[in-house]
Amino acid sequence: MKLQGTKVKNIGKICIITDTTVQKKYSHLEIAKLAIKGGADIIQLRDKHLSTSELIETAKKIAALCRKSKVIFLVNDRVDVALVSDADGVHLGQEDIPVKDARKLLGRNKIIGGTAHDMKEALECDKAGADYIGFGHIYPTASKHKPDKPKGTMMLKKIVGRINIPVLAIGGITPQNLNEVMQTGVHGAAFIGSVLKSSDPVKTIKEIRKIIYAKQ
Repeated sequence: MKLQGTKVKNIGKICIITDTTVQKKYSHLEIAKLAIKGGADIIQLRDKHLSTSELIETAKKIAALCRKSKVIFLVNDRVDVALVSDADGVHLGQEDIPVKDARKLLGRNKIIGGTAHDMKEALECDKAGADYIGFGHIYPTASKHKPDKPKGTMMLKKIVGRINIPVLAIGGITPQNLNEVMQTGVHGAAFIGSVLKSSDPVKTIKEIRKIIYAKQ
């Protein structure tokens, strides 16, 4: 098995993705505050509906909060917003700007993550120069419409064994199934619904942190 993280960059193990569609209780900034309080390593701002100006304003606020707390801040999809807000980096889907082009815009020091749904996409992200891969969805999830079937932990383990950069698992991951996920050797995981819909998001993140860091 190839070692995770051979291209050394500080890639956190616990990523909380902000989302105001799966729940209406918390704003993006409030989610960021809760995530930091719980011990998240990465906060990823994701919103498909805000105007660019609103997204930039939100990103700047979260970026300032993350810098103060020494937490990694990534913007989903939008390289322009990441640049203007001076985020730590960006997470790109298969339909977004290619990783190579994003690298030209962001420079070598920013973090660029790429989404992969199969081995081919994962290898392409690695070859293109991504710093990490978000692989999924691992389990059924209601946070985002997924026409394809869940990938499962067996496929996740195969991805981890072939990829030279950190892999973050995503999709339907909860404190209850997290042990199974971490047993694949994956670097970490990203969370949406299991945290944001929790009655106590801070407590849930702390539970996640205990499980993930117990595997070191």
